[in-house]
Amino acid sequence: MSDQSSTHNKAIQDFLAEAEEIVEQLGSELADLSDMNESGELNPDVLNSIFRGAHSLKGLAGMFNFSGVAELSHNMENLLDWLRLGKLNISPQLMSVLFESHELLNNLIRALSAGDDSSMACEISACVIKINACLAPPEKTSGASPLEALGLSNNIISALTEYEEHRLKDNLTKGRTIFNIHTSFNLTTFDTELSTVTELLKGCGEVISTLPSVGENIETNIDFEILFGSKSSLEELMSLVESDKVNVTKLGSGVTVEVPKTPASIKVLPASVQELNNSAVPSELQVQPAPVADDSVISAKSMSRTVRVDIGKLDELMNIVGELVLANSSIAGVTAKMRNEGYSRLAIELGKAAKGLERKLSDLQKGVMEIRMIPIGQLYEKMSRIVRKISREQGKRVELKFFGADTELDKLIVEDISDPMMHIIRNAIDHGIESRDIRVANGKDEKGTIRISSYQKGNHVVIEIEDDGGGIDIEKVKKKALQKGLVNDVSSVSDRDAIDFIFLPGFSTNETVSEVSGRGVGMDVVKNNISAISGMVDIETKKGEGSRFIITLPITLAIIKALIISCNGRTYALPITSVLESLLMTDRDIKTVERKEVVQLRESTLPLLRLDNYFAINRTQKTPDEFYVVVVGVAEKRLGIAVDDLVCQQDIVIKPLGESFKRFRGVSGAADLGDQRTILVLDVGGIINETMRSGS
Repeated sequence: MSDQSSTHNKAIQDFLAEAEEIVEQLGSELADLSDMNESGELNPDVLNSIFRGAHSLKGLAGMFNFSGVAELSHNMENLLDWLRLGKLNISPQLMSVLFESHELLNNLIRALSAGDDSSMACEISACVIKINACLAPPEKTSGASPLEALGLSNNIISALTEYEEHRLKDNLTKGRTIFNIHTSFNLTTFDTELSTVTELLKGCGEVISTLPSVGENIETNIDFEILFGSKSSLEELMSLVESDKVNVTKLGSGVTVEVPKTPASIKVLPASVQELNNSAVPSELQVQPAPVADDSVISAKSMSRTVRVDIGKLDELMNIVGELVLANSSIAGVTAKMRNEGYSRLAIELGKAAKGLERKLSDLQKGVMEIRMIPIGQLYEKMSRIVRKISREQGKRVELKFFGADTELDKLIVEDISDPMMHIIRNAIDHGIESRDIRVANGKDEKGTIRISSYQKGNHVVIEIEDDGGGIDIEKVKKKALQKGLVNDVSSVSDRDAIDFIFLPGFSTNETVSEVSGRGVGMDVVKNNISAISGMVDIETKKGEGSRFIITLPITLAIIKALIISCNGRTYALPITSVLESLLMTDRDIKTVERKEVVQLRESTLPLLRLDNYFAINRTQKTPDEFYVVVVGVAEKRLGIAVDDLVCQQDIVIKPLGESFKRFRGVSGAADLGDQRTILVLDVGGIINETMRSGS
């Protein structure tokens, strides 16, 4: 019984993973459909893909008896089918219903993952009512069908589906010419050649229908009638397709043109329509005849090389790798002891083995890390849906621009950064982007713009979220801080310090409370969540021109190289990605500026933090005459940390401290050393932020 239960649970987990992918794809394609509707250029392939996604989700949910998902996706499928058949026109109201349905599907999948969707029955019923309200019976048209003028044979007309008839009419409505393209291919190669012709034609029009037909050589060949709509002329179509296997008829004109017979095969479609417009189709790219299938070598192997893996299993694997790294460090330590105690020959052999193991562990660590890395573009698609939803609710037009979608981050960091990014974008639309009237009055485009860009900078990834709205009113922030008793005199508060108030709990400059913002909840969560993954967030703003949020994140938190330091007999770890350099100094090198300790670093003055003072540790050991200052930095901020000694560099696995220790400042986690000791890992970003703000 336990094996059956385990198998069933695994099947459900597979369903949820598959359903999540389908719903994400649906959201992305619905956003594309909305954009196409605004531009007036509707791609039927996108609509068909959305329809297929809803259909697949309905079938999967039905198999596992998830009635809520099945009911909602079934009703979505009906609505999308009417859109495909032209019984409904896309409108902002209809798109709103589709977006609402998609959001509810997303919430349903999340609820199923948590093990409870029982509370969502009312929401499903309400959404189904809205969908059915859109399905009003289409008005019947009178008069002759426009298809009669095409002169199609009764055989072809009777073979057309309702959808294909609609696509024919739609092409005629848009003023496109309808062509009937007759093709004849050898039975052994027709699949490859037909696919090539279809892709070739899609570059300059729409393939409406592909129907098999009877040709002259039925024993060796198979013929097809392709109905094709395009704004291209007959001559342009002839220049695109050159084959002795293709005849082109321009329907409605009574003119049949047989493409000149040439020994050349069908030309291959360029990579994009833009290339088709800008360059000639290369004649040397030709379709080669496909090999004849041999029943004796039919393979049952899957074409896909992809395996879906639970991130929990990767975490477990990474922890094992981390333990192996620590074990290898212990072996290296034993080797050093053996060498000191006179076992030089054995120490050399053991040292060589340890070095070989270290190289293999490094390769293993790198391989696991690569598996965990995903492009941040997956997060962009979610942000796109959020922007469209909130901008519709706010009555604002907002365009979202993405850059650096291929930048890779650890899967868990991408998940942890999604909510902070959502908060920032919500605030950008609500606070930042002005209403249409105000934007036009200020000489701006009525459509606001939010830019999200990401790029790798050293061992960090930087994500920038920029809007072209009104910017942050610094004076208003200062007045609000004065009202809340955060400062006694705003004249002494710099603009930089004023911006930091935004990240305090309960701080909001919005006078009214809305569903989007104004409750003073959000920006403190943003900063805390980013700090929890050893990241930092900065703000640049200019009144009237917009704001930019700059988020700096480590690429991964799994296994990192750390600088092990000691202070007053205690040992700590500093992530090496944040360490810029280290300096050997004495008290004579320390200067005091406005009662703050600083050191001179080349052409700049560097704030100094004494680690024992920061953690309020009573000195039990005499401060050494010479000590080290470790220069750390995140983004553009720099700080010198005074420590007694630099112990070594070592790979460590950061372990969370748990809820009970979250209130401790300056610590991001703990790590085990090879000698069975456990040390604290310093939160460099948090320490820099606190030091810069307090001036300690």
